[in-house]
Amino acid sequence: MAGCVSQAAPSEPWLQNVSIVGVKQIDRIVEVVGETLKGNKVRLLTRNRPDAVLSLPKMRKNELIEVLSISTGCLNNCTYCKTKMARGDLVSYPLADLVEQARAAFHDEGVKELWLTSEDLGAWGRDIGLVLPDLLRELVKVIPDGSMMRLGMTNPPYILDHLEEIAEILNHPKVYAFLHIPVQSASDAVLNDMKREYSRRHFEQIADYMIANVPNIYIATDMILAFPTETLEDFEESMELVRKYKFPSLFINQYYPRSGTPAARLKKIDTVEARKRTAAMSELFRSYTRYTDERIGELHRVLVTEVAADKLHGVGHNKSYEQILVPLEYCKMGEWIEVRVTAVTKFSMISKPASIQEDQQPLSLMHLFPLAVFCLVLITLYSVDRFLYPGFFEEWLPFLADAHHDEQQAEMWEHHDNSDPVFYE
Repeated sequence: MAGCVSQAAPSEPWLQNVSIVGVKQIDRIVEVVGETLKGNKVRLLTRNRPDAVLSLPKMRKNELIEVLSISTGCLNNCTYCKTKMARGDLVSYPLADLVEQARAAFHDEGVKELWLTSEDLGAWGRDIGLVLPDLLRELVKVIPDGSMMRLGMTNPPYILDHLEEIAEILNHPKVYAFLHIPVQSASDAVLNDMKREYSRRHFEQIADYMIANVPNIYIATDMILAFPTETLEDFEESMELVRKYKFPSLFINQYYPRSGTPAARLKKIDTVEARKRTAAMSELFRSYTRYTDERIGELHRVLVTEVAADKLHGVGHNKSYEQILVPLEYCKMGEWIEVRVTAVTKFSMISKPASIQEDQQPLSLMHLFPLAVFCLVLITLYSVDRFLYPGFFEEWLPFLADAHHDEQQAEMWEHHDNSDPVFYE
């Protein structure tokens, strides 16, 4: 096991018989796996060592996407979260190291997308006298033509002072206009109990500014429902926020107590009630869509980087990080393609290349069906005339008789003994 939970609570009963790789020991994972395969239980949990270097060997899940962690730890003390307990305070990786890692991924290894990630992207640099825009401005300089960068999760407090700079970066042609800002609750009372260090007004200030200054921006957020102190009125405030912004991506989490956290000591909300709230927000989320029928016919330029689950489409994204599916026969991984939207779903748009006419479809077996039927009819007629009803052509299809006669003559000459002379008058 690895990650924040196993690091922060290794004594949990379900962790007693497994090996654990601590958050500061990721560079020793091969060693731990090897010992575990021998039947040994290994636990490397000390945090009294430097963080793993950025240049560790990695196996990408998608060879076209570089996931770059820009920091570890965080500045928050959320009452429900174990991240701080496991990873400690914020430690930002040096700017020069991050830029070099990105440069190498793009120029030496051929990736097409750079995804920035951390426990809290917006907090980067605050422990080393820098701020996130400083890093972003340097990273865009090493993004080659045809490649893109996507920003990861950032909590509201750390971008409030840099709205103009963040909007400028999101408008850069090589950066997706995408922002993941977890609000967790729209109730100031609940946010205070969570120790989130911002209010609903702060979140709305960020969202409204980005919507006004970044065309067609894609804003994702998270909600924690049934936090121990959440009342029905608090829950309704969260529902109202979702109705207002209609987030295209909404990660709905029913509160679960993490042992050792302050919130775990609070009385839980009844499970049935908690499930009702989760179901209600899920239903609200399903009731709207970013991808409406009015968008059918739109033209988009998309970068295709993976194969869809149906194995029939490539998954591409436009500048706004909207998901657009393209038939596999028309796209190549890692390349851009101009497409026209032909259909929409809750989570994506379906398209075909813009160069294809409206009535033009890819060749399929259905297109060959009429020809197959025609050939089958001819074979059947030939068999009837040859084996079942000699003279069928002359009697019923005289217009084919001459052609059939010529065929019989050709067959006769084919079987003629070539040793006998043939004379023509």
